[in-house]
Amino acid sequence: MFALDRLRALDALARQGSIAGAAAALHLTPSAVSQQLAKLEREAGAPLTEPAGRGLRLTAAGRMLAEHATEILARVAAARLDLDRLRDEVVGELRIGAIPTSVHALAPAALARLRADHPDLRVALADGEAEETLPAVLAGDLDLAIVENWDGAPAPIPAGTSRARLCDDVIDLLLPAGHRLAGEGPVSLAEVDDLDWVADGSATRAGLWLLQTLRALGLAPRVPCQVRGFGMHIELVAGIGVAALVPRLARPPLPAGVVAVTTDPHLRRSIDAVWRTDRGTAAVHAAVDGFRAVAAERDAQADQASGGSSTSASKQV
Repeated sequence: MFALDRLRALDALARQGSIAGAAAALHLTPSAVSQQLAKLEREAGAPLTEPAGRGLRLTAAGRMLAEHATEILARVAAARLDLDRLRDEVVGELRIGAIPTSVHALAPAALARLRADHPDLRVALADGEAEETLPAVLAGDLDLAIVENWDGAPAPIPAGTSRARLCDDVIDLLLPAGHRLAGEGPVSLAEVDDLDWVADGSATRAGLWLLQTLRALGLAPRVPCQVRGFGMHIELVAGIGVAALVPRLARPPLPAGVVAVTTDPHLRRSIDAVWRTDRGTAAVHAAVDGFRAVAAERDAQADQASGGSSTSASKQV
C-alpha cells in the first residue's frame, strides 16, 4: 500500500523536475522529500529515480508510478470535494423513513420542493413506524426518520440523535352521522359511552394512546376492532357505527354517514424529524425545512378555509 504523502512527493518530483522544486511545491524541506521518495521506493520494490548529472530523474518504474500517483491524488481530491459538498451542500442521496400519515400528507409536496430547489439531491422514501425507522437511522441505513408522538406514548428517541418538531396534528372524533353528539362540537370524550371504538391495535403507540386517553376519562372502552390504518377506521365508522379518533393529516375526505367533531380539550399529536447528530448534513436540514414548509402551507390553507380557526390540521411550534 502506497502512502499518499509519498505519492505526493513522487508526483511533485515528476511535475517539478527536481527535489528542490518538489520541496518548494509541497512546502517541505528537500530532506523530507528525499525521505518520502526513499520509503516509496522500498514499498515499490524497484528503483524510482536515478542520477542525472547533479540531480535526479525518474526511471521507467518511477514514471509509470508517477502517472498512477497523479490519477490517485486526483481521485482523492475529488472524494474530498464530494465529502465537503455533502456536508455543506444539498447533494448526494438522502434516505427518509416516514410514518404512513406523513408520507400521505406531507412527503409528496416536500419531496417536490426538494427536487425543485436541489436538483443534485436524490431522495429515497419508505414508510415505516418509529420502531422500524429509528433503529435504521442509528444503523446508518436511513438518514432521516419522520415519527409521531402521542401524549403518554411518544416515539422512543434514542441517544445520539437530534430531533426537530415539524408540526402538531389535531385529532378529531369521528362519529356516525346520526349519533346524538354528531353536531358542531366540541365534544367531551367522556360523553361517548354508548359506542364501541376502533383502535390502531393495542401493540401500537396509537392504539395504546387511545386506550390511555379514554381510561383517563373514566371510561371502560369497548374496542372490538383493532386494525392498522386510519382509512380503515373511517370505513368502519361508516360501515358499523363505531367511534374513532383520527388525526387530520391521516384523514381523507369523509364518506357519507361520517361526521368529524372537535373534542374538548383538543387532542393533538406531534410530528418530529429525527436524525443521527453526527450525520446532520445540509441535505438532512434541507429536508426538515421542506417538511416544515409544507406543514405550514397546509395550516395556512386550513385557516383560510375555516376563517382563521385555531384547529388547523397541523400547527407548527
